[in-house]
Amino acid sequence: MKDVIIALISGLCVGVPTIVSTVIINNKNSALISYRLEQLENKVKEHNNFGLKLQRIEDDIKYLKEKVNEN
Repeated sequence: MKDVIIALISGLCVGVPTIVSTVIINNKNSALISYRLEQLENKVKEHNNFGLKLQRIEDDIKYLKEKVNEN
């Protein structure tokens, strides 16, 4: 019986810190992934805005070319 108790205590001494450290590491990794995903979303938004601006510039150039050709 004494051996069983010692085995259980030994198992808990190893298992509990392992579980705690795993949870802490997972939380840090989740936070890092969330941060990096947010940064990626911001870059995508910037890229999409650049595409819209470029389209407006192209439309303006087309309009100006038409105006120059009219004169």
